[in-house]
Formats: sequence, structure tokens, C-alpha cells
Amino acid sequence: MLLIPASILLTFWQHIQPFDTWLITHINQQWGNGFLDTVLPYMRETLFWIPLYLFLLIFVIQNFGVKGWWWVLGAVLTAALADIISSQIIKETIMRVRPCQDPEVSVQLRFFINYCPRSSSFTSSHATTHFAQAMYFFLTLRHISKWVGFFFLWAFIIAYTQVYVGVHYPFDVFCGALMGCLIGFLMAKMFHKQSGILSLEK
Repeated sequence: MLLIPASILLTFWQHIQPFDTWLITHINQQWGNGFLDTVLPYMRETLFWIPLYLFLLIFVIQNFGVKGWWWVLGAVLTAALADIISSQIIKETIMRVRPCQDPEVSVQLRFFINYCPRSSSFTSSHATTHFAQAMYFFLTLRHISKWVGFFFLWAFIIAYTQVYVGVHYPFDVFCGALMGCLIGFLMAKMFHKQSGILSLEK
């Protein structure tokens, strides 16, 4: 496994850290309110979004048959690939302490979940996975509905929540989102090559 020299990483994080700390404290403290405190922690939970996934599953299978099953397979592979790249490759290569584990930063934050993961903060796997799915959904379903762009808002809310609850810095989420979009783009290209464009027009 290719490891980035510790001295280079240390210098890089020293440049990023002041702005990241400023932004996460503002998101977590100054820009928070009771409504967000209550609602956002649920946004990051997979179970919360099961109705959305079931709707998409039923919709594509009913309308596209075999192509729909290929679409489902592509969606599952997109999420799995994004998680593997973020959690098992990037996090294992680049170690960054999470804000909730950093004693200098954590005292400035409010926490809304009962645990703080000990894995690397970089990149946010939530952001990587959901932006990968959002890009895949958008590119493969944009001929079906003009509203599919809202999948990016969905991914943004989940990624923003990771910062809001104090488990990731904004830079972790930003880079995860970029990586996810690239993965989703490539998986959508593969789907189109395999199955063509999805359309409700007969």
C-alpha cells in the first residue's frame, strides 16, 4: 500500500486545520438551532432512508424490467465501491483525527450522537457514498424526471449532518463528495454502456 510521508501530511493538515476548525464550530454552534439539533442526527441513519430506497427499487423494476434490475445492481455496486474506496483505502492510507476525538476541538463542539468513531476522519464515507449514489441516480434517471437533481440536496444534507454532529471536518466531507461524484459518474457510464438510456417513452 502506498503511504504518503507523514511530514507532508502534517504540513498539509496544519494549513487546513484552522479554517476547518473555524467552520465546524460555526456549523455546530452558531448556525445550529433546536430544530436542526432534533432532525439532523436522523438524516445520517440508513434506516431513515429505507422508504426512499424501496420506492426507487419498485419504480425501476416496474417500469424497466430487466434494465431495472441492472440499474439496481449498478446502484448497489456504486454504494459498495464508494464505501470501499473511502473506508478501506483512503482512511487506511491517510489518518486524520476526527473532531470529536481531538481534545482541542471537541471541547468547542456540541454532540448529538452517542459515539465517536475511532477511524480516520478523512474522507467522510457518508459523503462519498451518498454523493456517489446521487450522481449515479441523477445521470441514469435524468431522462425520467426533472426532479432528480434533488438527489444532490439529499446527499448534501447527509454530508452536512456529519459536520453538524461533530464526527467530520468540512474538508473531509468536501473531498468525500468530490470522490463520490467521480465514482457515481463512472458507474453511470458503465450502466449506460450496458443497458442504454432509461426512458418512459415507449
